[in-house]
Amino acid sequence: MRALITGGAGFIGSHLADALLAQGHQVTVIDNLSTGSIQNIEHLRGARGFRYVIGDVEDDPLLAELVDGADTIFHLAAAVGVKLIVEQPVRTIQTNVHGTEAVLKHASKKGRLVILASTSEIYGKSTAVPFSEDSSDLVMGPTIKHRWAYASSKAIDEFLALAYWKERKLPVVIVRLFNTVGPRQTGQYGMVVPTFVRQALAREPLTVFGDGTQQRSFTHVADAVHGMVALAQCPDAVGQVVNIGNVEEVSVRQLAEQVIAATGSSSDIALVPYDVAYESGFEDMPRRLPDLSKAQRLVGYQPQHTLADILRDVIAWMRQ
Repeated sequence: MRALITGGAGFIGSHLADALLAQGHQVTVIDNLSTGSIQNIEHLRGARGFRYVIGDVEDDPLLAELVDGADTIFHLAAAVGVKLIVEQPVRTIQTNVHGTEAVLKHASKKGRLVILASTSEIYGKSTAVPFSEDSSDLVMGPTIKHRWAYASSKAIDEFLALAYWKERKLPVVIVRLFNTVGPRQTGQYGMVVPTFVRQALAREPLTVFGDGTQQRSFTHVADAVHGMVALAQCPDAVGQVVNIGNVEEVSVRQLAEQVIAATGSSSDIALVPYDVAYESGFEDMPRRLPDLSKAQRLVGYQPQHTLADILRDVIAWMRQ
């Protein structure tokens, strides 16, 4: 495989590059470093079959050249994290929609396979848990709540990708990722696990937003990457939307307690109202749990890492 990874210097993108290179594929990374970091791919410099380009997917001539040299495109470049989404909604929408539009346009000219990274945020305020790709409605909040800008922009990405598949026969696979966590992820943009671990190691209070009863399931980045690579090699996945995640649920308060125990920290837990953490009238999802039956049917996907594994790996990385 000659793979092009947009956003490849990001947390997930860098692990994807590791996995593809380990399988003997050629990998080109493009990243504008707005949320990614060159440190995430520093260890790959000089690796056989690897190259990186500092640039933007909205640079048409550059993207055309990179797509021409690839046969599979993993499109991960996007705005990430609730904090960034709430504070910079214009950047969120433009980055997600325009970037995906550019990738699909150039991929269509060459007939390249596109693996589009989407998100569990797509399910919005739906209560049809576990979320199924083909039967759970997308229930967004009102447009006056910037919190839903990310979910709505990713929904547009999905509609656009599937339109290219239907009208122009561009092979696309949409992967909805559920709370992917692991080494190299920072809490800079509001990611809860690295934030809790950093706070616990510093003996600071762990800031739990809301009342802490909201339920989440977390996916080890190695499992997420394994699922994406498998789907890229599955012809039956083309034209499909597929959840990739984990079904082990935990409340955010329980997560904080587990982080404190795993780090041996003396930190307390501090409840912070959403209005203080983000903005007035902020809305959250009470549960976010995937139905993984489609991924299991297509590629035999089964997550191999527990929440305890995730915490162990994130804590070890942060302690370094």
